[in-house]
Amino acid sequence: MPGLVSVKTPPEAPPLRITVPEEPPRTPVPPEPTRSEPRTNSPATRRPPSPSPSTSRAKPSPDRGSAKKKSPPEKSLINESSLDNPDLGPFLLKLARDTIASGEGPSKALDYALRASKSFEKCAVEGEPSLDLAMSLHVVAAIYCSLGKFEEAVPVLERAIRVPEVSRGADHALAVFSGYMQLGDTHSMLGQLDRSIECYKEGLKIQMEALGDNDPRVAETCRYLAEAHVQAMQFDEAENLCKKTLEIHRVHSPPASLEEAADRRLMALICEAKGDYESALEHLVLASMAMIANGQENEVAAIDVSIGNIYSSLTRFDEAVFSYQKALTVFKSSKEEIASGMTEISAIYELFNEPEEALKLLQKAMKLVEDKPGQQSTIAGIEARMGVMLYMVGRYEESRSSFESAVSKLRASGERKSAFFGVVLNQMGLACVQLFKIDEAAELFEEAREILEQECGPCHQDTLGVYSNLAATYDAMGRIEDAIEILEYVLKLREEKLGTANPDFDDEKKRLAELLKEAGRSRNKKAKSLENLIDPNSKRTKKETSKKWSAFGFRS
Repeated sequence: MPGLVSVKTPPEAPPLRITVPEEPPRTPVPPEPTRSEPRTNSPATRRPPSPSPSTSRAKPSPDRGSAKKKSPPEKSLINESSLDNPDLGPFLLKLARDTIASGEGPSKALDYALRASKSFEKCAVEGEPSLDLAMSLHVVAAIYCSLGKFEEAVPVLERAIRVPEVSRGADHALAVFSGYMQLGDTHSMLGQLDRSIECYKEGLKIQMEALGDNDPRVAETCRYLAEAHVQAMQFDEAENLCKKTLEIHRVHSPPASLEEAADRRLMALICEAKGDYESALEHLVLASMAMIANGQENEVAAIDVSIGNIYSSLTRFDEAVFSYQKALTVFKSSKEEIASGMTEISAIYELFNEPEEALKLLQKAMKLVEDKPGQQSTIAGIEARMGVMLYMVGRYEESRSSFESAVSKLRASGERKSAFFGVVLNQMGLACVQLFKIDEAAELFEEAREILEQECGPCHQDTLGVYSNLAATYDAMGRIEDAIEILEYVLKLREEKLGTANPDFDDEKKRLAELLKEAGRSRNKKAKSLENLIDPNSKRTKKETSKKWSAFGFRS
């Protein structure tokens, strides 16, 4: 018989397709694979006539015709009283296989498989467990799963597991092993991870008894079970199984094998989840070396992204950027993806106050997408980021031009009412202030205020920032009364809704006092006691509020 092989590893392996044999096997054969057809990476081998467990995860639409009416011609062909014919069971299983292959629908195949199992049950020798019956029950369960009837598949598989006797040899062990793994997959589809893991454990135990502890196929099942433990957030159990998988592959696989690389990537995921970033990094580097040795460039790039993530977690940002850049040199599936990656990396440079480096990456990203149709929103986003970086380095004219281009594209693409559009208008207004284009800045701040009030509400930090900038602009234009009106409104919002513990409150209160003194009057509303007003929503620090955009107190 075919060997007991394991499931689902590597993840790019083709779906398991288990065919129904033309006639049942007469004698057991050694456990190593002897057929010339490609091996599957599933613990359930081809011998049981079951559709793939992977296909049971999908939910294809049932045959609509069979749902409307039953098929009397088939029933008339095979009388129930003839099910005790020993040749009928294999024939019905073949019909089930042909029905699935022809695309007639799983409902009709289910009818054939159910009658096949009845025939095998009737023809079974008393006291002798029937492997043919177990095999047909696997088929029935798999078809139930393909119909989305996972609850109905469970008792069928539980019965299939009870039919064989492991003590009778490898054939029976294989049938029980396959049943447990298929039952585990079914419980997984039902969201019952604990039951699923218990089934996988039982299957692994039987596989190890049949093949020994160090068989390569045992390693594949260990990895599959480890993945299930990861899904259940049981990282210690997953780590122990993954270590065993690595030990087995060291014995049976050449150095730097693809199997070892897959094991180490899983181990890195487990270590990262446990917060052991140094160990995760070590496993990823070794996995990358194995992939390089096997010429898997795309996989190397994917690992580089994971390495970059680990470096970020370790706050080693220069190395993170380098890893991301390495990945980008390989990922050339689309210019849009590369541009997106460069934009993300630029954000890291911005975070560490390196606007020049961020700007270089944004300019490269722009070149990749500027000629692409349908990318106006993407280009506008990059131009807005470039505007911010240019502002940070004091290139205000270029900053304003970049914002202006972004605003134009956002207006054309129908995003003129979005919060992002309001923020861009505010940033463009700040650039205009630095260029002493105060009238233009006022128009931009007014439009930004209208949008952000609508999209974010008056109490949002972005909206409050625009209020402050607009008040400062009115002050610069000599519109003292308008500036006073805005600041009084902002202070009222803070006192009544936001609290006054925010450091901005003191700045705004002082600015208002100066304007009122200049206007020759006092504030209309008496401020509440600061001791009784706490701002629970304030996330800004005194250090942040010290960053002013001009002498007027402009804020980004």
